[in-house]
Amino acid sequence: MKQTGHPRKAGKRGKTRYKMAKHGVKASVNDLLADFNLNDKVQIVMDGSIHSGIPDKAYKGLSGTVTGKRGTAYEVTLLKGNEEKVVVTTPVHLKKIA
Repeated sequence: MKQTGHPRKAGKRGKTRYKMAKHGVKASVNDLLADFNLNDKVQIVMDGSIHSGIPDKAYKGLSGTVTGKRGTAYEVTLLKGNEEKVVVTTPVHLKKIA
């Protein structure tokens, strides 16, 4: 049967078999409850084993600053190309840098 119209999209986690895989280390309670202050520099490191609060695959490896908190999640402002983006994610998907 011939497909008409637009092809199906891969979805939010499409083509991420190795990108979101976490080998070896499991998330600890300290990772889940990590605390960041405003203006902390953080890098987005996705933990594929924890689905809640995971950012989009396009933001993997980008770094930015913590600009706010929403419940247990943090708002991270970063540059994607020439655009400033705000990503809301949980602390297990963030790593503090310098």
